[in-house]
Amino acid sequence: MAILVLNAGQLLTMAGSDGPRADRERGGLGLLRDGAVLLDGGSIVAAGPKERVLSHPLAEGAERISAGGRVVTPGFVDAHTHPVFAAPRLDDFEGRVSGASYAELAARGGGIVSTVLEVRGATEADLLAAVRKRSFDFLASGTTTIEAKSGYGLDVENELKSLRVLRAADAAGPLEIVPTLLGAHALPPEMKGRKADYVARVCGEMIPKAAAEGLARFVDVFCEEGYFDLDDLEKIAEAGAKAGLGLKVHSEQLTRLGSLPAAAKRRAVTADHLDHADEGFFADLAASGTIACLVPGSNYFLGKPYPPARRLLDAGCAVALATDFNPGTCPCWDMRMIVSIACTQMRMTPAEALVAATINGAHAAGLGRTHGSLEPGKAADLVCHEAEDWRELAYWFGAPKVRWTMKRGGIVSGAA
Repeated sequence: MAILVLNAGQLLTMAGSDGPRADRERGGLGLLRDGAVLLDGGSIVAAGPKERVLSHPLAEGAERISAGGRVVTPGFVDAHTHPVFAAPRLDDFEGRVSGASYAELAARGGGIVSTVLEVRGATEADLLAAVRKRSFDFLASGTTTIEAKSGYGLDVENELKSLRVLRAADAAGPLEIVPTLLGAHALPPEMKGRKADYVARVCGEMIPKAAAEGLARFVDVFCEEGYFDLDDLEKIAEAGAKAGLGLKVHSEQLTRLGSLPAAAKRRAVTADHLDHADEGFFADLAASGTIACLVPGSNYFLGKPYPPARRLLDAGCAVALATDFNPGTCPCWDMRMIVSIACTQMRMTPAEALVAATINGAHAAGLGRTHGSLEPGKAADLVCHEAEDWRELAYWFGAPKVRWTMKRGGIVSGAA
């Protein structure tokens, strides 16, 4: 049965061009007052002014849902998360705020290695239960789709286990999950001093097996001093391309290694973080079509300077926002908090931030043709916010204010 969403005081359709939004489109909301959306079969049939939508033949017999004068937007698309882990790193958090360095935390048995050991020791069923629980936290905050990375297994068996968990969580729904293989997240403890051997294993075993099972859509690499260098990036990118996987890059987060121009040259789907990016390459990034996926929640949590969002936008780059949800550096799943941080700390306008969190997030997850805006043929993923003015989405922070979240035409969180 068709569904008709009426009485949207403000409807943000994000309608526009087919590609990632940049330059003049970077703040285009497709804002309509008293808008309506007609849905059928999990897809959008019509969206726009109420009278025009009501004239559609399917509207007459449709089930009606009132937004009650509230703001309605597309579901957020969070294009950078790490949700497959067993437990939070509370000891690390306490130690860090008390002044301990990463090296000191690692020496105590903390850091990423602690999460890796826990993931290796957990069953697939236990990890799936944890991801399923977290899925509903995303939905309650208005996020309907996430890109999710492995990266806490760091061997063939456990990286594939993590990807199978993501596949099972996606199949169970209702949160939609786009999987990414991040085998090159860190060097596993048992291969200390043998980085070349590990990269060869990632390229020769991990990537081909993940691709053969259809477990990943992208391959990612943490390109950083002390982790994986530009040569490693090239090898992993080439192996991923050979296996039919798109490329994402953890780029210039801690230092300026040169991974931004490398990612742009490779036409990676996204270059993520960019805290220390060289502004001299921003024009090349804009021309490449690679999206700058910024994750300011991790900067907030770690007390680090923020990425140069304003300069990226003004250089014509397409910018997406994501949470970087993970147990070590950003235990936040709420995209509205990220939107608020982007506005107050990175000087993005509220409109730019919402575009970055919806349609550009969809492009950053490889779903720009089907998600991220309220247009005919796209997925019926809508959020009704407890707000009368769209700017409230960036203004209020500290807790999500979502009336209901709809995925593929069905309300999956809250109530109409």
